[in-house]
Amino acid sequence: MTDAVVLVSGGAAVTPYTDPAHAAASGLAAGNTMTALRAHLLDRDIRVFTAPARIGTGEVREDAGWQGFSDVPVVLPSEVTINAVGRVDDAGVALAGFLRHLATTEGVGSVDLVGHSMGGLFSRAAIRELAGDGPRVERLVTLGTPWDGSVLGDLLDDEITEADAHGDPATLQIFAEARPYADANSEGAAAEVSRRFLRGWNDRQAGVLDGIPVTAIGAGYFSAATEPVQLWPHDGLVSLTSGRADEVPAAVLPEVERHSFPDHVHSIFFAEGFGLPWERALTWDPAVFARIDDALGI
Repeated sequence: MTDAVVLVSGGAAVTPYTDPAHAAASGLAAGNTMTALRAHLLDRDIRVFTAPARIGTGEVREDAGWQGFSDVPVVLPSEVTINAVGRVDDAGVALAGFLRHLATTEGVGSVDLVGHSMGGLFSRAAIRELAGDGPRVERLVTLGTPWDGSVLGDLLDDEITEADAHGDPATLQIFAEARPYADANSEGAAAEVSRRFLRGWNDRQAGVLDGIPVTAIGAGYFSAATEPVQLWPHDGLVSLTSGRADEVPAAVLPEVERHSFPDHVHSIFFAEGFGLPWERALTWDPAVFARIDDALGI
């Protein structure tokens, strides 16, 4: 058993620093990505922390947006806070700094990382950055992580087009909102979640995950078509194929278990947007949490 589980939220997410005893006192205690999973792990008597993240650089004191939070009792410095709309490797530097902070202040010598969406990429970048200098990473679990591209990145990179939506209203709606969203919420992140970029980035990550068991969990609620497989089925932001890391080579991902939740969406943001219960989101479903428990051996 490791000393702690660290939860890492994804692109454009705002997440407060939390430890087992402290969280945001108003709103969603660990932000709209990690609140339910944190509560689940605390109920299992697991020592769990959330890595602070925000849109842009700085400290995390509140999130005034949808399903946000305030009254954060412990605020960490910007150097160990992830810029969730910045470059993946820069986020990895911040996350590695946060993990070293836990080692110094909390006595954490080993961790399991659970990353949602780009949080899985941030985690991989942090593992490379640590290079043995910091807590030992024992396991990595990813939820809807774009291992091999995303709807947003591939659309912006012209790897997929509106024609690939095959007239599906939900996918066309996602496409229509993707470009304005990227323009408003990206300092480099949107360009780094395309299939083209990540295949090169993955090659440079070869060997980083050696000796670290990985569990890759994907979802695919939107399934109006079957081709191209880099889009269909998808969870609103990441294809099932990419979320499961199906096409990531063994040199990059030597030890992996893959799980599918075909009737789930990427997050509660997508669940809310398409009139689904929050439990249909990868970040809010006890059935998904059971898979995480299995992966972490708890």
